[in-house]
Amino acid sequence: MDPECSQLLPALCAALADPRQPVADDTCLEKLLDWFKTVTEAGSSRLLLEDSPCLVELLFQVPKAQGLSPGVLSFSLRLAGVLAAQEDCFQYLQQGQLLPGLFGEAGPLGGAAWTAPTVRSGWIQGLRALAQHPSALSFLDDFGALDTIFSLQGDSSLFVASAAGQLLAHILDLCMQGPAGALPGLQAHDWPACAQRVVGHIEESLCSTAAPRVTQALNVLSTVFGHCYSPWAQVLWVRLSPLVACLLEKDPVPAAHSLVDLLLSLARSPALSSEGGLWEMVAQTLGHLSPTQAGPLALGVLKLQDCPQALRTQAFDILLQPLACVLKAAAEAPGPPGLPAEPADDSAVVDALLSSRSACVGLLCQTLAHLELLLPMPQCPWPWPQGALLGAVVTALQFCRGSVVPASDVGSRLCVILAGCVRVQRAALDFLGALSQGTGPRELVTQVFAVLLDYLTSPDSSPTVLRKAFQATLRWLLSSPRPPGCCDLDPHTQHFLGELLPVLQKRLCSPCWEVRDSGLEFLAQVTRAWAGQAGFRHALLASEVPELAEQLLQDPESYVRASAVTAVGLLSSRGLHAAPSSPEHLGGLQKSLLLDLLHMLSADSEGFPRRAVMQVFTEWLRDGHAEVAEDTERFVARVLQAASQDLDWEVRAQGLELAQVFLAQTLGQPGPHCPYAVAPPAAAPPSPLAQALQVLCRVQLFEFAFRALFDCDRAVAQKSCDLLLFLRDKAAPYDGPQGAGSSPDVASVEAALQRWRAGEQGQLLGPLEPEAAMAVLRAMDLEGLRGALAESSDHVERSPQSLLQDMLATAGILGDNEADCY
Repeated sequence: MDPECSQLLPALCAALADPRQPVADDTCLEKLLDWFKTVTEAGSSRLLLEDSPCLVELLFQVPKAQGLSPGVLSFSLRLAGVLAAQEDCFQYLQQGQLLPGLFGEAGPLGGAAWTAPTVRSGWIQGLRALAQHPSALSFLDDFGALDTIFSLQGDSSLFVASAAGQLLAHILDLCMQGPAGALPGLQAHDWPACAQRVVGHIEESLCSTAAPRVTQALNVLSTVFGHCYSPWAQVLWVRLSPLVACLLEKDPVPAAHSLVDLLLSLARSPALSSEGGLWEMVAQTLGHLSPTQAGPLALGVLKLQDCPQALRTQAFDILLQPLACVLKAAAEAPGPPGLPAEPADDSAVVDALLSSRSACVGLLCQTLAHLELLLPMPQCPWPWPQGALLGAVVTALQFCRGSVVPASDVGSRLCVILAGCVRVQRAALDFLGALSQGTGPRELVTQVFAVLLDYLTSPDSSPTVLRKAFQATLRWLLSSPRPPGCCDLDPHTQHFLGELLPVLQKRLCSPCWEVRDSGLEFLAQVTRAWAGQAGFRHALLASEVPELAEQLLQDPESYVRASAVTAVGLLSSRGLHAAPSSPEHLGGLQKSLLLDLLHMLSADSEGFPRRAVMQVFTEWLRDGHAEVAEDTERFVARVLQAASQDLDWEVRAQGLELAQVFLAQTLGQPGPHCPYAVAPPAAAPPSPLAQALQVLCRVQLFEFAFRALFDCDRAVAQKSCDLLLFLRDKAAPYDGPQGAGSSPDVASVEAALQRWRAGEQGQLLGPLEPEAAMAVLRAMDLEGLRGALAESSDHVERSPQSLLQDMLATAGILGDNEADCY
């Protein structure tokens, strides 16, 4: 411990033990505890107490103090646990009977402070930190702490109850580690007394008729088997597995969710997954749980790397059963092969679907989500019933729209239950989009596009459903097969595109801003992917979509304006912008778009559109946009000037991205050229270094980067530092027009930088010559600045000494009054 902290600690301990002192809030106490953890991890806790007897006095006084705040009491309990985690310090504290006074009946257990959940939580966390060695186990048993932990499993505070269960699992894990060389075949009476008591409590809970107690026991076992891989785990499971198996004989199965967690923890454990009886129990559990309860277990089984094939088949059938029932309810003839024709427990699934709207929706959404998670995994079952799942998902979406003719009473009920159900629509559209990565029969793919178009067209589709429909449509469009020997769209996709663009036009005019925003996002994404497809270009230019997108630059909603900027910027760079009204105005619209975006950058009241403009401008510069290339210097100068004055730090940071692109191009490293630029300029040979630096000075890039170097936002300053380091390295050969002997006057530049560093950002540098700019750049310690910026902004204030001083100041104990009274 630092000498400065040692001098401050006695006064702080005295203030903490004084209920009249408002020492600090819980955040400061957490930081103080973290500091003590760091100190004890680096050295001996006993030496710390011997060198700082004020800590012992604090732990002695806290249980006796009346009216102490729950936060300070909780802190003291946790501090005692941290210190006693080392066995020699534990023995040292035991000599003074401090630990029974904190964690026994003489401590907060018997006082009014125990009613505060913070105190109960601190008591548990203190014991959790303390229980690291065999001496702690006997302490827990001798002073009745285990009985308190058992009762806290049912605490009214969920945090306390969860922590109590975690502590029991930790205690059992510590017991199960056993002495070195111990064999797992020991009988129960050979186990440590603490382990016998915990296991006995778990056995009683598993046999209880109260579901909460069963849940508590299963949660403890899930934690134990999820973290303990010693041979003792096998012995424990052999003892407890009959009691767990008895739970399956009850109807309904109690604590089903916790039982699933336990079985999956066992199945993932290398020490237990080889137990043949475990797989039999999992199979029995799948058959006894309700369809909703069995779904998570089935998904967990299918995620396992190694398990019996018969169990995988059973689990996959369980996941497919709800969709099989949906497909069967709407099909007079058998559907596509792949789904269970007659599920093993068809009646249970049907009952779950028809019992209530909430049960039906919950089961279908869970099933769709589970299958979507499973699809991209290496453990995904094969063969995957792509066609059957496509048919089932399309049918579910039709049920929600009321556009399916039911083939049975079950189908008629489902029509009523699922009508207009947004939750199922969202989940089904997500899964339908995921299925686009596979192939399916042409007629089913046609049905997919038909149902997507139906949802995009329907006035009943909610904004969130429309967003999902656009996303699914994009995934299916981008996965459409290409005709052999042709790079263009296939006829079916081209036909669908012709139907889709009028719908997109309508959605871009929607009174709902979320719908307009979703339409613009779809337009940008499909343009980015298909700008080179002749069929797409022809269809888009023949529509009013580009013109409508440009009109949305004036939308009253900032999110829509931002999306419009992105979409219109892409259309322009790909040569898909709105056509001019007459031939004599050719190119005029492009120039006005550039001016419009510049105006938005300087005048839009919201940050989102300005950020989008900067991203578009950076992409235009990188890709060699024709209008930008006409006068790149003027363009960059205007953009950097606007970005430097922006109050949004992301706009300023994006300005540095643009400056980086321009810098690389100016120094002879041009970026990739855009193949869709209207009139791409001829590639010019790299400029000499002196000429390049003149260009950088003319666009005021140096001033922009220097100013950003002292930005109040650290991310901007870091980007500027990186850019200037890059510039310094690339311009290293430059030595000025007069060679090495030149010494430019840089005093005015350095003076301005000093004022900027002090926060006076108003003054401009004015005209800047390359010699002065490079001289200042070389004189700056950019490496040191980058190191300083890499540190957290509160690294000084976060120091232990500063923390102790702040807490003492809060208590009204100033530096002049500090005294070591020990």
